[in-house]
Amino acid sequence: MATDDTSLRQGFLADESATLQLGATLAAVLHGGIQLQLHGDLGAGKTTFTRGLLQALGHPGRVKSPTYTLVESYSLPPLTVHHFDLYRFADPDEWHDAGFGDYFAADTLCIVEWPDKAGSCLPPPDLVLELSVCDAGRNYRLQAFSETGHQCLSRLATPTAAS
Repeated sequence: MATDDTSLRQGFLADESATLQLGATLAAVLHGGIQLQLHGDLGAGKTTFTRGLLQALGHPGRVKSPTYTLVESYSLPPLTVHHFDLYRFADPDEWHDAGFGDYFAADTLCIVEWPDKAGSCLPPPDLVLELSVCDAGRNYRLQAFSETGHQCLSRLATPTAAS
């Protein structure tokens, strides 16, 4: 999908609270069948963002990084969310060996940290969020890569750079 002003949102997140709020804001427009890929260095805020998203969807408990478990699943009233962290993958074939492709369904939201570790095994993303450390905050870039992702962004009200 070609990039235009409706397929991209970007800005600055001043602190952890703003990162949580971006997750909550995005949660309001997501639904089953979507894959959201998260890119960023260690400590960029990927799990913090996911915590804000999950809390907005109604998860009351702790949200931990699935670095060692590889996937944490959350059965919530609107849908099931699978949060993957592929940082520890040594080979893309581990994706198939683990059976992770079966997690992608019309009634699930899949959030994938370190998607590059799965190589071409992952289906194409609907949305990609890039987070990068900038001073005490984070820069974010959220881009749609499918018609579904584009529809989500068209309904999204994101924080501005001045937030």
